[in-house]
Amino acid sequence: MINKYARLGGVALAVAGGAGVAAQSRVNGALAGRLHSGVAAAVVSFGSGLIILTVALLFFKPARTGLARVRTLLRKGDLRWWECAGGACGAFLVASQGLTVGSLGVALFTVAIVAGQSVSSLLVDRAGLAPGGPRPITLTRAIGTALTVAAVVLAVSGRISTPGALGLAILPVLAGAGSAWQQAMNGRVRQVSDGVVATTFINFIVGTTALLITFGVWTAVQGRPTGSLPGEPWYYVGGTLGIIFIAIAAALVRHIGVLLLGLGMIAGQIGGAVLLDVVAPAGTEHLDTATLAGAVLTLVAVGIAAIPRAPRDA
Repeated sequence: MINKYARLGGVALAVAGGAGVAAQSRVNGALAGRLHSGVAAAVVSFGSGLIILTVALLFFKPARTGLARVRTLLRKGDLRWWECAGGACGAFLVASQGLTVGSLGVALFTVAIVAGQSVSSLLVDRAGLAPGGPRPITLTRAIGTALTVAAVVLAVSGRISTPGALGLAILPVLAGAGSAWQQAMNGRVRQVSDGVVATTFINFIVGTTALLITFGVWTAVQGRPTGSLPGEPWYYVGGTLGIIFIAIAAALVRHIGVLLLGLGMIAGQIGGAVLLDVVAPAGTEHLDTATLAGAVLTLVAVGIAAIPRAPRDA
């Protein structure tokens, strides 16, 4: 059984991973502005990550062994194809960053992500999709989830006069819901591959494929993006950040559980997003009182959801 110091270390890593999600949102949102296409920015982000992971596979034999193990289990039917499809949800998350962050700001985008992730995590845990089996819907977790939904309503209350912004907020809510399912599936693949590199590689190859198909359809309908690739290197760190937080989640989920992993990443996302919107607001949207209040309420909701179950409920 994991000791309390290792558990605290795991939660600290989860917080760092959540901050990476917020930073990636800012980077990919800025890249989308330069390319004039959120989908193109997502392709660049996922594609760069896939290149890095491919190189890692060439030099890291245990990762190749893990990948071969996954292929064998897929052929035998012991691992189903949809358990390896978590990368599609990651692709949708990255695409939503490019499509909405410039208009919503990182803080509002993140609050919407957290709302979708909280509700979905409750259902994913109840269904027992992640390693560790089913987890009941306790009173504290239900209250925490309800407060999280209230937080996103509060956060968007200042945008009631701009229906377009409210409509955009639906995308990160859906992306957050997919994120919980992705973490559960990554936990399953991590168990059988016995390595985070192979798990992360599968995520990126599935996500890049989905984004390339989407980009092809988008280009056929809308035409080629009118922007150009920027010369500054920091526009291209989104893929690296994605590798880091996906690998952290895949490594930690079986040690600290889905709940603590999700709570730690949520705290990191909220803290990082608010800091970014205070220090360097994205586009024309600045952090307003409603969004800040929604972020604070989200953290309160996370704290309530983290209250452990009574022994009789265990």
